[in-house]
Amino acid sequence: MKHILLLEDDIALGQGIRLALENGGVHVDLCATLSQAQNLLTGADFDLLILDVNLPDGSGLDLLRNVRRGHSGIPVILLTANDLETDIVVGLESGADDYITKPFSLAVLRARVNAQLRRGTPVPAATAALEGFSFDFEWMEFRKNGQLIELSKTEQRLLRMLVENRGRTLSRETLLERVWPNGAEYVEENALSVTVKRLRDKLEDTPSKPRFLKTVYGIGYTWAVN
Repeated sequence: MKHILLLEDDIALGQGIRLALENGGVHVDLCATLSQAQNLLTGADFDLLILDVNLPDGSGLDLLRNVRRGHSGIPVILLTANDLETDIVVGLESGADDYITKPFSLAVLRARVNAQLRRGTPVPAATAALEGFSFDFEWMEFRKNGQLIELSKTEQRLLRMLVENRGRTLSRETLLERVWPNGAEYVEENALSVTVKRLRDKLEDTPSKPRFLKTVYGIGYTWAVN
Protein backbone atom coordinates (compact mmCIF):
# COMPACT_ATOMS: atom_id res chain seq x y z
CA MET A 1 0.00 0.00 0.00
CA LYS A 2 1.38 3.40 -1.06
CA HIS A 3 0.57 6.32 1.23
CA ILE A 4 0.21 9.82 -0.26
CA LEU A 5 -0.22 13.12 1.56
CA LEU A 6 -2.21 15.63 -0.52
CA LEU A 7 -2.12 19.26 0.65
CA GLU A 8 -4.75 21.24 -1.30
CA ASP A 9 -6.88 24.08 0.10
CA ASP A 10 -9.52 23.78 -2.66
CA ILE A 11 -11.53 21.01 -1.01
CA ALA A 12 -13.52 20.09 -4.13
CA LEU A 13 -10.33 19.80 -6.18
CA GLY A 14 -8.61 17.87 -3.40
CA GLN A 15 -11.45 15.37 -3.17
CA GLY A 16 -11.42 14.95 -6.95
CA ILE A 17 -7.69 14.26 -6.93
CA ARG A 18 -8.06 11.78 -4.08
CA LEU A 19 -10.81 9.89 -5.95
CA ALA A 20 -8.65 9.84 -9.08
CA LEU A 21 -5.58 8.48 -7.27
CA GLU A 22 -6.99 6.07 -4.72
CA ASN A 23 -7.19 2.41 -5.64
CA GLY A 24 -6.41 -0.88 -4.00
CA GLY A 25 -2.73 0.01 -3.75
CA VAL A 26 -2.87 3.74 -2.94
CA HIS A 27 -4.31 5.63 0.03
CA VAL A 28 -4.50 9.45 0.05
CA ASP A 29 -4.65 11.63 3.18
CA LEU A 30 -6.17 15.01 2.24
CA CYS A 31 -5.50 18.18 4.22
CA ALA A 32 -6.15 21.87 3.50
CA THR A 33 -3.61 23.76 5.63
CA LEU A 34 0.10 23.68 6.41
CA SER A 35 -0.57 22.95 10.08
CA GLN A 36 -2.72 19.92 9.23
CA ALA A 37 -0.03 18.62 6.87
CA GLN A 38 2.70 19.07 9.47
CA ASN A 39 0.66 17.14 12.02
CA LEU A 40 0.14 14.28 9.57
CA LEU A 41 3.84 14.17 8.68
CA THR A 42 4.73 13.93 12.37
CA GLY A 43 2.57 10.89 12.96
CA ALA A 44 2.82 8.84 9.77
CA ASP A 45 5.11 7.77 6.94
CA PHE A 46 4.33 8.73 3.36
CA ASP A 47 5.59 7.53 -0.02
CA LEU A 48 4.77 10.80 -1.82
CA LEU A 49 3.79 14.38 -0.99
CA ILE A 50 1.58 16.44 -3.32
CA LEU A 51 1.70 20.06 -2.13
CA ASP A 52 -0.29 23.07 -3.23
CA VAL A 53 1.92 26.17 -3.18
CA ASN A 54 -0.58 28.90 -2.24
CA LEU A 55 -2.31 28.08 1.05
CA PRO A 56 -4.37 30.05 3.59
CA ASP A 57 -1.65 29.74 6.24
CA GLY A 58 1.50 29.92 4.10
CA SER A 59 3.17 28.17 1.19
CA GLY A 60 3.71 24.54 0.34
CA LEU A 61 7.27 25.56 -0.49
CA ASP A 62 7.89 26.12 3.23
CA LEU A 63 6.81 22.56 4.01
CA LEU A 64 8.95 21.27 1.14
CA ARG A 65 12.02 23.08 2.47
CA ASN A 66 11.42 21.73 5.99
CA VAL A 67 11.16 18.18 4.63
CA ARG A 68 14.40 18.55 2.70
CA ARG A 69 16.18 20.14 5.69
CA GLY A 70 15.34 16.96 7.57
CA HIS A 71 17.27 15.08 4.85
CA SER A 72 14.18 13.22 3.68
CA GLY A 73 14.31 12.00 0.11
CA ILE A 74 10.56 11.43 -0.14
CA PRO A 75 9.27 12.38 -3.63
CA VAL A 76 7.39 15.70 -3.77
CA ILE A 77 5.09 17.07 -6.49
CA LEU A 78 4.04 20.73 -6.34
CA LEU A 79 0.60 21.86 -7.53
CA THR A 80 0.09 25.53 -8.26
CA ALA A 81 -1.61 28.07 -10.49
CA ASN A 82 1.72 29.87 -10.84
CA ASP A 83 3.16 29.08 -14.26
CA LEU A 84 5.92 31.66 -14.38
CA GLU A 85 9.34 30.22 -15.12
CA THR A 86 10.74 31.77 -11.92
CA ASP A 87 8.10 29.97 -9.82
CA ILE A 88 8.98 26.66 -11.45
CA VAL A 89 12.70 27.24 -10.85
CA VAL A 90 12.12 28.14 -7.18
CA GLY A 91 10.05 24.99 -6.66
CA LEU A 92 12.60 22.70 -8.26
CA GLU A 93 15.55 24.35 -6.51
CA SER A 94 13.72 23.94 -3.18
CA GLY A 95 13.78 20.20 -3.74
CA ALA A 96 10.58 19.37 -5.66
CA ASP A 97 10.72 16.32 -7.92
CA ASP A 98 7.95 17.53 -10.23
CA TYR A 99 5.86 20.64 -10.75
CA ILE A 100 2.31 20.65 -12.19
CA THR A 101 0.45 23.86 -13.00
CA LYS A 102 -3.32 24.27 -12.76
CA PRO A 103 -5.50 23.48 -14.59
CA PHE A 104 -4.25 19.99 -15.31
CA SER A 105 -5.53 16.66 -16.56
CA LEU A 106 -6.17 14.06 -13.86
CA ALA A 107 -4.86 11.42 -16.25
CA VAL A 108 -1.57 13.32 -16.55
CA LEU A 109 -1.44 13.77 -12.76
CA ARG A 110 -1.96 10.02 -12.24
CA ALA A 111 0.84 9.22 -14.67
CA ARG A 112 3.25 11.60 -12.97
CA VAL A 113 2.26 10.35 -9.51
CA ASN A 114 2.88 6.76 -10.59
CA ALA A 115 6.28 7.76 -11.99
CA GLN A 116 7.28 9.33 -8.67
CA LEU A 117 6.02 6.34 -6.68
CA ARG A 118 8.16 4.05 -8.81
CA ARG A 119 11.18 6.30 -8.29
CA GLY A 120 10.48 6.53 -4.57
CA THR A 121 10.48 2.78 -4.03
CA PRO A 122 13.90 2.16 -2.49
CA VAL A 123 15.97 -0.92 -3.05
CA PRO A 124 16.73 -2.01 0.51
CA ALA A 125 20.42 -1.99 1.32
CA ALA A 126 21.70 -5.35 2.46
CA THR A 127 24.52 -3.83 4.54
CA ALA A 128 25.09 -0.74 6.63
CA ALA A 129 28.17 0.60 8.42
CA LEU A 130 27.32 3.13 11.12
CA GLU A 131 29.56 4.56 13.86
CA GLY A 132 31.18 1.35 15.01
CA PHE A 133 28.38 -0.91 13.82
CA SER A 134 28.41 -3.25 10.85
CA PHE A 135 25.05 -4.76 9.88
CA ASP A 136 24.75 -7.35 7.12
CA PHE A 137 21.07 -8.22 6.79
CA GLU A 138 21.58 -10.69 3.94
CA TRP A 139 24.07 -12.87 5.81
CA MET A 140 22.52 -12.01 9.21
CA GLU A 141 25.86 -10.92 10.63
CA PHE A 142 25.84 -8.00 13.06
CA ARG A 143 28.89 -6.48 14.73
CA LYS A 144 29.59 -3.74 17.23
CA ASN A 145 33.23 -2.60 17.30
CA GLY A 146 34.11 -5.82 15.50
CA GLN A 147 32.34 -8.07 18.01
CA LEU A 148 29.55 -10.33 16.76
CA ILE A 149 26.06 -9.70 18.17
CA GLU A 150 23.33 -12.33 18.08
CA LEU A 151 19.93 -10.96 17.08
CA SER A 152 16.59 -12.73 16.83
CA LYS A 153 14.65 -12.58 13.56
CA THR A 154 12.25 -10.04 15.08
CA GLU A 155 15.14 -7.91 16.33
CA GLN A 156 16.70 -8.08 12.86
CA ARG A 157 13.49 -6.91 11.17
CA LEU A 158 13.09 -4.02 13.61
CA LEU A 159 16.73 -2.99 13.29
CA ARG A 160 16.55 -3.06 9.49
CA MET A 161 13.42 -0.87 9.45
CA LEU A 162 15.06 1.70 11.72
CA VAL A 163 18.45 1.70 9.99
CA GLU A 164 16.98 1.96 6.48
CA ASN A 165 14.92 4.93 7.68
CA ARG A 166 17.56 6.46 9.95
CA GLY A 167 16.86 10.06 10.83
CA ARG A 168 13.12 9.53 10.37
CA THR A 169 10.61 8.78 13.10
CA LEU A 170 8.63 5.60 12.50
CA SER A 171 5.31 5.35 14.29
CA ARG A 172 4.52 2.40 16.53
CA GLU A 173 1.71 1.41 14.14
CA THR A 174 4.08 1.34 11.16
CA LEU A 175 6.65 -0.74 13.03
CA LEU A 176 4.05 -3.21 14.25
CA GLU A 177 2.78 -3.70 10.70
CA ARG A 178 6.25 -4.10 9.17
CA VAL A 179 8.01 -6.10 11.91
CA TRP A 180 5.06 -8.47 12.47
CA PRO A 181 3.54 -8.44 8.95
CA ASN A 182 1.61 -11.70 9.30
CA GLY A 183 -0.38 -10.87 12.37
CA ALA A 184 0.26 -7.47 13.94
CA GLU A 185 -3.29 -7.48 15.34
CA TYR A 186 -2.43 -10.53 17.46
CA VAL A 187 0.83 -9.14 18.86
CA GLU A 188 0.79 -8.20 22.52
CA GLU A 189 0.69 -4.45 23.15
CA ASN A 190 4.14 -4.35 24.76
CA ALA A 191 5.88 -6.60 22.19
CA LEU A 192 7.41 -3.65 20.35
CA SER A 193 8.64 -2.01 23.56
CA VAL A 194 10.20 -5.31 24.67
CA THR A 195 11.95 -5.78 21.32
CA VAL A 196 13.27 -2.21 21.42
CA LYS A 197 14.64 -2.80 24.93
CA ARG A 198 16.40 -6.00 23.84
CA LEU A 199 17.98 -4.23 20.89
CA ARG A 200 19.18 -1.40 23.12
CA ASP A 201 20.65 -3.87 25.58
CA LYS A 202 22.67 -5.43 22.76
CA LEU A 203 23.64 -2.30 20.80
CA GLU A 204 23.84 0.68 23.14
CA ASP A 205 26.73 1.42 25.51
CA THR A 206 24.22 2.79 28.03
CA PRO A 207 20.81 1.32 27.21
CA SER A 208 19.01 3.65 29.64
CA LYS A 209 20.45 6.64 27.72
CA PRO A 210 20.46 5.46 24.11
CA ARG A 211 22.49 7.33 21.48
CA PHE A 212 21.02 5.59 18.48
CA LEU A 213 17.70 3.82 19.07
CA LYS A 214 15.70 6.71 20.46
CA THR A 215 12.10 7.01 21.58
CA VAL A 216 10.04 9.86 20.12
CA TYR A 217 7.42 10.10 22.85
CA GLY A 218 3.84 9.77 21.75
CA ILE A 219 4.87 8.73 18.22
CA GLY A 220 7.37 5.89 17.93
CA TYR A 221 11.10 5.32 17.44
CA THR A 222 14.00 6.50 15.33
CA TRP A 223 17.60 5.53 14.63
CA ALA A 224 19.24 8.87 15.34
CA VAL A 225 21.71 10.42 12.93
CA ASN A 226 24.39 11.94 15.18
